[in-house]
Amino acid sequence: MPPRKQAFGIDVGGSGIKGALVDISKGELLSERFRLDTPQPSTPEAVARACGEVAANVRYTGPVGLDFPGVVRGGVVLTAANVDKNWIGTSLVGVAEPFLPGPVTALNDADAAGLAEARFGAGKGHRGLVLMITLGTGIGTALVHDGRLVPNAELGHIEIDGHDAESRAAASVRERKDLSWEDWAKRVEKYLQTLERLLWPELIILGGGVSKKADKWLPLVRTQTELAVATMLNNAGIIGSALAAVEGVEAV
Repeated sequence: MPPRKQAFGIDVGGSGIKGALVDISKGELLSERFRLDTPQPSTPEAVARACGEVAANVRYTGPVGLDFPGVVRGGVVLTAANVDKNWIGTSLVGVAEPFLPGPVTALNDADAAGLAEARFGAGKGHRGLVLMITLGTGIGTALVHDGRLVPNAELGHIEIDGHDAESRAAASVRERKDLSWEDWAKRVEKYLQTLERLLWPELIILGGGVSKKADKWLPLVRTQTELAVATMLNNAGIIGSALAAVEGVEAV
């Protein structure tokens, strides 16, 4: 039986749920990306129904990848920072599968983005340890080593100088505290240098909305590790989720 070359990917966020059919051999969308606002309250059944509505926009039957803004282990949600707390302890796979057109693979949203960037984006062709970091409201991280994902790496919460790292270096902190690009870049630099000393990655990929303005701050950051800007932007979660649905969350 020839390997499957397409799957449906869904990216669940605190404000929106978007999905598309993906060519996993090329990392390209095969359908228009469809988006719905995340239901409020974002209870498990309400979100699962919305995921079903997103998938129903494409005539498709087969595996579905579903990423989520929280730690997901064995298909079960263990943290829920930006969605309803009733998700904690809920099987994302179990609640979503009845509404979707095939078996579901669930993973963390940063992990999905990391998978996509490692295979098709800024990490393409790199071996060794690739570290993906999204700088946004918080800090999301993904670790991919020689093509294998190390799931649920919550490295945005390491302690630096007595502070949770994302409370100092997230993009939202720069906006909230009205920091200059220079001052914020110093915080990002310290965070990245701390990760370097702990992990010694081959490549660090920087994503999140602030990556669109990388020219304003990235030249100010000094690291030993090569730095790259994420290239897949809003499609990374969808593509990474679809990839996980076919190859499993540990395979890139």
